[in-house]
Amino acid sequence: MSSLRTSRTRLVAAAATAVLATLSLSACNDGTGTQDEGSGSSTSPSPAAPSPTTASNSPAPSGSSAGKAPSADTGSSGAGSAGGAATTATRTPAPKVPASSGKPVTCEGSTTKTVAAPLTRPVNHMLLTVTNTGSKSCYLYGYPAVRFGEAQAVPPVIEDSQPQAVVTLKPGESGYASVNLSATDGSGANGYTAKSLTVYFQGRSGNESVGTGAHPPLPAKGVYVDDSLKVTYWQQSMDDAVSW
Repeated sequence: MSSLRTSRTRLVAAAATAVLATLSLSACNDGTGTQDEGSGSSTSPSPAAPSPTTASNSPAPSGSSAGKAPSADTGSSGAGSAGGAATTATRTPAPKVPASSGKPVTCEGSTTKTVAAPLTRPVNHMLLTVTNTGSKSCYLYGYPAVRFGEAQAVPPVIEDSQPQAVVTLKPGESGYASVNLSATDGSGANGYTAKSLTVYFQGRSGNESVGTGAHPPLPAKGVYVDDSLKVTYWQQSMDDAVSW
């Protein structure tokens, strides 16, 4: 009798255990039970990572400048306008240089500046300096035809002073001639003090003056001249001019 009871008790306990196991499985299956951590980490799939090509292949929003290349139009702002400005500056023509290599002309008063300076050595001498103020080279032909005061005659030239070539002045260059004003030994006659001077320029033929004359100022006290007055030919250098 007691054995039968013991067997029934074991059957009831086993049945109860089976019922509890069934209830536990049902709770796990409907999401209300507790899941084993080890089992979850090994069987649950991880969230999918975004594809690396998704962002690059997605079209840019309408009106967005993302992904656009800069406009090449030179009228646009930014790099395009800067390029246009550089192109404009490069194409700006350089200012014209005044012509100075044309055919040489004859030197005369309107294109030159003449200075008359009395010298202490040699004594009784005056140096004439003519500077080309024009834009072309000019020729100083022959010798200066000088007129002191109201004199009518042109003083003679020292023939031995004639250079081998015609004096040529580029723009800005100077030519020279010296004037022997009076005899150093006092042998000259008809001396007087001149207060004004006019210098005329010869043409290629040497027979007449050309253009306008020059009127270089003299010292306030004037210069003394007599009938021994002479001039040299125009010279390319000052040293050659004052050596006579």
